[in-house]
Amino acid sequence: MAAQWDYEALRERMVREQLIARGIRDPRVLEAMRRVPRHEFVPPHLRDHAYEDGPLPIGGGQTISQPYIVAYMTQALALRPDDVVLEIGTGSGYQTAILCELARQVYSLERRPELAERAREVLTRLGYRHVQLHVGDGTQGLPEFAPYDAILVTAAAPAIPAPLREQLAEGGRLVLPTGDRKQQILRRVRRQDGDRWTVEDLIAVVFVPLYGQHGFTPPTS
Repeated sequence: MAAQWDYEALRERMVREQLIARGIRDPRVLEAMRRVPRHEFVPPHLRDHAYEDGPLPIGGGQTISQPYIVAYMTQALALRPDDVVLEIGTGSGYQTAILCELARQVYSLERRPELAERAREVLTRLGYRHVQLHVGDGTQGLPEFAPYDAILVTAAAPAIPAPLREQLAEGGRLVLPTGDRKQQILRRVRRQDGDRWTVEDLIAVVFVPLYGQHGFTPPTS
């Protein structure tokens, strides 16, 4: 098991070689990636792989995303310190922690209760207080706390879920992958005035499916 100072060195190397070298430029995003201990969010037997350039399994068929993808999606949100953010797909809680470093309030919605509970334990232990974790159908969002300045979806939907569009504030940004179960395009949706929208195609990605009423049908077994 690597020592704490090794983790800090690995984190700095991750930022330099995986993020800055690939065009991540937002200084707040880079600093958040330096601060959040990614190794705390992966299973203990994988901690020494936490800062490698790839996703890692976290159980239940889910993964913690590649560091570059986490940084890229976060940069695409263009977060401001006073923003209120909704995250769909808590997973390990790592992306949640990055959002907490950058926004005033974070709400995160996870379909699997065991993942939500594990993420809650880690986030609490690390001192993140301005975050609320909920269990439910991510494709329906959390209308009780809307509108949101930014919404981040960390699983792939076949199309942009209508409830998430509706819960986005004017001027808000929604970043999510859409496509089929095997490959997707990361898109950024901006809400302009009322129901005027712009949609940008960013990069090709591969994410686990987003299950729910406005997503893919969950497996029956």
